[in-house]
Amino acid sequence: MVNALVVSVHPRTDSLTAAARERALAALREGRHTVTLIDLYAEGFDPLLSEDEHRRHRDPPETKPQIADHVALVRACEMLVLVYPTWWGAQPAMLKGWFERVWVNGVAAEVHDDGRPPSPLLTNIKRIVVVTTHGSPKWINAIEGEAGKRFAKRSLRASVNRRCRVNWIAFYGVDRSTHERRARFLDRVSRRFARIA
Repeated sequence: MVNALVVSVHPRTDSLTAAARERALAALREGRHTVTLIDLYAEGFDPLLSEDEHRRHRDPPETKPQIADHVALVRACEMLVLVYPTWWGAQPAMLKGWFERVWVNGVAAEVHDDGRPPSPLLTNIKRIVVVTTHGSPKWINAIEGEAGKRFAKRSLRASVNRRCRVNWIAFYGVDRSTHERRARFLDRVSRRFARIA
């Protein structure tokens, strides 16, 4: 059993993203994992990095009480699950803002003044699972470079356990999909999480 943190990002509770999140949560709970949900829209998370936060970017996270709850959850989890729609080829601004405000110096990595590369601090995270939808077909995303996939498999891995596994569960062409294809995607989410769990 692992401690899983699920970060969900969609403004609508009746979305396919919300349905996929519920499938992931159900499978993780059925596997008897400890599961915590952060629904960024539901909690009214502010993704804007303020001028003051930017000035104090290298200050210790303990001096930033506005992100303390999220920092504690990220530091405690062993599995990070991100559930979001891909908009304009990447993560929604809400999720990007969450990373910019929460995964700061002293949380995600330790930035060194002597020019050495940052040292990863979230070595507790041993698995990242991304569940996302794309309005366009896969070939368009491939041409665009699949920024979301690269972010998960490369950028995030620089801050987590070096043996971290990344699972990518994507539904392409959702804008023109049928009810049957959406149902199959949700079943795939359930199956993949059952295997992961």
